[in-house]
Amino acid sequence: MQARIKRVDNSLPLPKYETDGSVGFDITARESVTIKAGTIELIPSNIIVEVPKGYMLIVASRSSTPRKHGVTPPHGFGIIDHDYCGPEDEIKIQVYNFSEKDVVIERGTKIAQGVFVRMDKFEWEEVSEIKKDSRGGFGSTDK
Repeated sequence: MQARIKRVDNSLPLPKYETDGSVGFDITARESVTIKAGTIELIPSNIIVEVPKGYMLIVASRSSTPRKHGVTPPHGFGIIDHDYCGPEDEIKIQVYNFSEKDVVIERGTKIAQGVFVRMDKFEWEEVSEIKKDSRGGFGSTDK
């Protein structure tokens, strides 16, 4: 499969899958960004992606990012819809600095990873009851 991509700055490389077994491709920072302790910032990714229809692009932290840099996505991950691909729609990586000091993410740093996921849309069928038995509520598998 192919997905169309535009780099904002052609001097930085295209994202790539680092190994044959990688399901996520690495995304780099287009510019250096300072994230003050306890704050959230956006890091430009240098890419605009035309996500194929029927897919979404999940942007998630690389497993080493929190440990190496002290930042993590504040909401876990981001979802890029297939229609977010206009000329001003550069993907931005939202990060939260959970450390006690300012963090600088340098231009070219691998800061996130992208994963394409096939998805379907569902129609709602509203009902008056779901099931007779409940699993036990929030945290029920922790018993």
